Parts: sequence; C-alpha cells; structure tokens
Amino acid sequence: MSLLDEREKGFEAKYRLDEELAFKVNVRGAKLLGLWVADRLGLGPEPASLYARSVVENALSDPSHKMLLKQLEADLAAKGLAADAAELERQREGFLVQAKQELAAASEQKPT
Repeated sequence: MSLLDEREKGFEAKYRLDEELAFKVNVRGAKLLGLWVADRLGLGPEPASLYARSVVENALSDPSHKMLLKQLEADLAAKGLAADAAELERQREGFLVQAKQELAAASEQKPT
C-alpha cells in the first residue's frame, strides 16, 4: 500500500469520526433542549423523556432547526410561557456546546 493510499484511508477514517461526533452532538444537544423545554412546561419525568425524544426526531428531520424552534416556541406559548426563537436558538447552541463537552469527557474516560 502506498503512502498516498494510507493517507487517504486516514482522512476517510477521520471524516467518519468527525461525522459521527457531529451526529452525536446534535442528538445530545437536541435531547438537552427538549428536556429544558419539558421542564419549563412542567412535564414529569416520563412525559419529559418522550417530549425530548420527539425534539430529537424533529431536530434530525429539520437540519435548519427553524421548524423545530417554531414548534418549541408554540409549545411554550400554549402554556402561556414567553420564549422567542432567538432565546431558543441561544439555548440550543449552549446545549450543543454542553453536549460536545460531555461527549469529549466521556471519550476520555473510556479505556483504550
């Protein structure tokens, strides 16, 4: 195998790992956002878990997250809670950062 082939395989492996990490961060961040909104809605543990799961599914089907944020805003408004899309987007971004940190910490704890 030539050096060029080895480098290509290395780049492909890194790309796969980066894509897998991005997916996990997106899923974890959406779950955290869903749990945060569920808490604001006053949902109990089981309904909150189901709500967070639906947020994850919506996040995966809507890469721009515009429809997701509108739905969350509508859910909060239905309970008389004020939250605009900008606040929800800030929360989403914060949860993405948190998710990335959590996943990085978890990967450091795994035995190699």
